[in-house]
Amino acid sequence: MTVRTLVRLTFANPASAIYLGLVGAAVAVATGVTLFSPDPGFVWVLPALFAFPLFLVVTLVHGAALGDGQPATWLFLAELVLCVLAQSLALGTIVEASRGRLRGGPRTG
Repeated sequence: MTVRTLVRLTFANPASAIYLGLVGAAVAVATGVTLFSPDPGFVWVLPALFAFPLFLVVTLVHGAALGDGQPATWLFLAELVLCVLAQSLALGTIVEASRGRLRGGPRTG
C-alpha cells in the first residue's frame, strides 16, 4: 500500500469520515465542557468510548507498564488520537474491501 492509499482509506472514505466527524464532535463537546464547567466530571469518557476496542488494549498495556501511576494528559490524548486513526483505517479498509475496490497485487493486462 502506498501512503496515498492509506490516507484515502483513513480520511477520504465516507464511513471513515463519518466516524472521524463523530469523534471530533465528541472531543469538541468534551473540550467545551472542560473549559466552561467548574466540574467537568467524566466528560472525556465519550471520546474514549468511540475509540474503545483498541483504546482498551492500549490502556491496559500502558497501565501494566506504569503500575499504579496515571499517565500524563498529553500521553492520554496522543494514545486516543492514534487509536482513533488506526480504527478509522481499519473501518476504511473493511468498507473498501467489501466493495471489492482493494487490489491484492499489481494490475495485469
